[in-house]
Amino acid sequence: MRPHHRTNLPSRVRRLSAGLLALCVPPGGIAAGPALPARQSMAIVEVTVVDPAQARSPAPRTVLIEDGRIVAVAELRDAVIPAGAQRVDGRGRYLIPRLVDLHVHLFNLVSKRPPNDWTFPLFVANGVTAVREMSTDAAGLTQVRRWNEALERGEHVAPRIVAAGIAVGGETPAAAASAVEAAADAGADFAKVFSELPQAQWQAALAAARRRGLPLIGHVPAQVALQAAAGAGQRDNEHLMQAMEACSALEAEFLTHRAAGGEVLSPARLDADAVQAAQYFDTRRCRDVATALAAAGQVQVPTLVLPHSEAQGSAAALSTDPRWIYLRADERLRWQRAQAGLTAEDHHLFRERWSMLRRIAPIFHRQGVVLMAGTDTPMPGVYPGYSLHEELALLVAAGLSPREALRAATVQPARFLGIDADSGTIAAGRRADLILLDADPTRDIRNTRRIHAVVLDGRLLTREALDELLTDAARAQSR
Repeated sequence: MRPHHRTNLPSRVRRLSAGLLALCVPPGGIAAGPALPARQSMAIVEVTVVDPAQARSPAPRTVLIEDGRIVAVAELRDAVIPAGAQRVDGRGRYLIPRLVDLHVHLFNLVSKRPPNDWTFPLFVANGVTAVREMSTDAAGLTQVRRWNEALERGEHVAPRIVAAGIAVGGETPAAAASAVEAAADAGADFAKVFSELPQAQWQAALAAARRRGLPLIGHVPAQVALQAAAGAGQRDNEHLMQAMEACSALEAEFLTHRAAGGEVLSPARLDADAVQAAQYFDTRRCRDVATALAAAGQVQVPTLVLPHSEAQGSAAALSTDPRWIYLRADERLRWQRAQAGLTAEDHHLFRERWSMLRRIAPIFHRQGVVLMAGTDTPMPGVYPGYSLHEELALLVAAGLSPREALRAATVQPARFLGIDADSGTIAAGRRADLILLDADPTRDIRNTRRIHAVVLDGRLLTREALDELLTDAARAQSR
């Protein structure tokens, strides 16, 4: 998926593009699939509204929806339900805002395979009706606009792509700055950097992004200290990159030998550094780093679900997972080849990495670092839609309360992306992208999986419709 350090697959498994193209279907403009039901006036009656921005849920309310927007969240005695409105029974149920996956890959720029639009029904069936695309190109941005426009017209069932970025780099600082300029000109929502980007190029990219008003996000590069990146203005950090080094007594040593560049920045060498960092974990140092990150305002999207899956070896029996049937044929082959190439050394790396990340995430949270939900789907073992719920559970295991975990996938992404006037909470004027649950997610975060219905762009998808969506998705991949 990503040709750079810490794809969370070891270096010898990162050359999987060849041979996959023959299994792909030709790319089309808009994926064939079911259209959405028509928008109509809707009233979700007597439902407990779980607004993650609030400390507690009020008494049951009636939520009124018109033309894809919430028009009222009314006390029961005050609710005026329009004649002919579609009534949804909310009694004993819980309504939450849409879930956002902040780290997905819908494009296959390296392998040149068709886009991952096969993921769309899986996202929606799991209530993940908004995603951030992490790495595309100018043509991909055009496709993103087409997908979102088709969703607005009700022509296909898909999550809204709330942001999409272009990866930037270059052999020289000037080339890196030019790449940022090109990304901005193409209409990217952000510029993304990867781990192998040299410090000089990263600094040039950061300066260019600042000039263009374009957020610079992604991996803190291997030559840059995590605290320095936060202080300089990199707005977010994916996968807790450089956190292992920063929380190790060896960070200064790592940065010194990496300054030479070249082979020391190879994936194999950086993976070896990760194992060494785990052996010199320093709790007090980690707290200090976290305090500095919180003060700088850099958010973290830890994507815990992938290293957790790797460490557990849960990808070992891929074809026995009941969700395997939803993967497109070329994606199945990619996962199988990745798994087949793993060695004992790789599994040792996975265990060491997860052992350290599961210690870092709670420290970061306790010190006030904002953690947000993302998954890196469809990396091997990370199923679209389903994995976001797994990520929420891992965030709770890291010390977040269930309500805080909900915030990590709702209101906090909306604030970070600057769309909180439009989404992230349940209030009048917000988009009607909602999930109706059969149990309270603030008591047990696993209840986010107990989906009774999804409201997508003001259109109701019942449990029966969601099940049919998954059946159709499996059938499409069995042809």
